Amino acid sequence: MQRIKATGPLTIAQFMKEVLIHPAFGYYTTRDMFGKSGDFITSPEISQMFGEMIAVWFTNEWYKIGSPKPLNLIELGPGRGSMMSDILRTFNKFNIHNYLTVHMVEVSEILSKIQSEKLCTSVENYNTDSYFYKSGKTKIGVNIYWYKSIQDIKMEQFSFVIAHEFFDALPIHKFQKTKLGWNEVLIDIDSEDKLKYVLSPGPTAMSKILVDDSETREHIEVSPESIIIMEYLANYLEQFGGIALIVDYGHNGNKTDTFRAYKNHQQCDPLTEIGTTDLTADVDFSALRKAASDKLISFGPVTQKKFLEQMHLEVRLEVLLKNCTDDYQRKLLQSSCRTLLDENKMGSAFHFMSFFPTVLKEFLKHYPPVGF
Repeated sequence: MQRIKATGPLTIAQFMKEVLIHPAFGYYTTRDMFGKSGDFITSPEISQMFGEMIAVWFTNEWYKIGSPKPLNLIELGPGRGSMMSDILRTFNKFNIHNYLTVHMVEVSEILSKIQSEKLCTSVENYNTDSYFYKSGKTKIGVNIYWYKSIQDIKMEQFSFVIAHEFFDALPIHKFQKTKLGWNEVLIDIDSEDKLKYVLSPGPTAMSKILVDDSETREHIEVSPESIIIMEYLANYLEQFGGIALIVDYGHNGNKTDTFRAYKNHQQCDPLTEIGTTDLTADVDFSALRKAASDKLISFGPVTQKKFLEQMHLEVRLEVLLKNCTDDYQRKLLQSSCRTLLDENKMGSAFHFMSFFPTVLKEFLKHYPPVGF
């Protein structure tokens, strides 16, 4: 509010950055927001099977193209490290860990501590000009490095990239079509010193840069940071080889107003309880596709239900149930599988999208990726 009073209304993107990643008060930098006691729960926290299916998918696609080595495994926004733990355990079964180095992009010191405690037997922190700020080693000898930005990763080799519920937290700009053109939705202060939405008096510099001339919707959201990251990923994967898998809730360029907040697993007003709620917006998968289209070919988005069913999640469930003697654990396994697949829950809310270098275009016509 002091900033608004000093310099005028904020864009939604400026507001999201301030609220989510402020070093001292930001939502992501000051707390563990996952699980029943947090504000939301993710698929990897619900069941180990989710991370296992991701690992099997990467393994399958990697084998198909000749299993190039050595390997980077890059995760954007690793949460508590649950999915990485499940992926590494599965990779160990296929002996992939022998060629592997793990790279975690995480802005939160609190979450990186939780991740390193879950994954590593030894950890070292760095206060120097090193590209990574932390490193560790797992009990099976895989080296893990932590970074603030994907651009800091300098391991130039074939990579698996996984981004699960990462792009939905990146800042967006909101634009409204008016008689004057595309005006921007901003955040200001009302007469009672409360935050409120206002419309810019006319088109802004960002609306002129970010809104496509062919746009037909009346209201749109654009995430320039998402586009920059996808363009970087496209260059990286084209140059050094690799496969990317993005999992998030979103749309294919057809939704309008999706900016919202969550607290205690309930949706709430983004302009209240600042810094204690998760801010999010649906991912525009069509924008990600477009950003990478000159260097990568994409598949999807497909629903989580479709992807996991084609990966034979229920076959994995049967194996786990066969080896489980505890009735409570059996019920838990069955319930978590239903949650992941249920179209009224996560099954249709979340979507999967994959990216491959264009050099594989003809090959993938004959051997398309599983799940898509």
